[in-house]
Amino acid sequence: MPGGVSLDAEAQAAPRRDVTVRIAAAAEDRAGALEVRRAVFVHEQGVPEELEMDDLDADCIHLVALAGGRVIGAARLYEHNGIWHVGRVAVTPEWRKCSVGTRLMELAAKTAAERGARGLVLNAQIEVIPFYERLGYIAEGDPFLEAGIWHRSMRLDGP
Repeated sequence: MPGGVSLDAEAQAAPRRDVTVRIAAAAEDRAGALEVRRAVFVHEQGVPEELEMDDLDADCIHLVALAGGRVIGAARLYEHNGIWHVGRVAVTPEWRKCSVGTRLMELAAKTAAERGARGLVLNAQIEVIPFYERLGYIAEGDPFLEAGIWHRSMRLDGP
């Protein structure tokens, strides 16, 4: 469930070079990732917290984007039955349209490829399908409701 795509004047002025993306190794990174997801999905989009924070979180590779020592974006990555999934992509409102989501997705593809993935799949909210298409993802199948939000499955071959 990726975050929305609002534009904020502060974000336009934010220096992109000061953003770091990495695998969340420290407990603070993981806690920050969950806080970003809670802010974007639960508070902003109205997703019930029990749906947002699920049992998969314990086994996922969590990715974070940081600026000024603060987590400003998050995503998670996991393998299931030989298929690599990326999801829960979220960026705080003031950092949207600053390439943070793109950098998280690039790290997800690189991380999955290093672990043998030959592609990635995700469920994209309808409104952000163009973002994923710009990264090479292809929408498949019919739209479906997930957590009360319309989505489509998407895939990327050969990250």
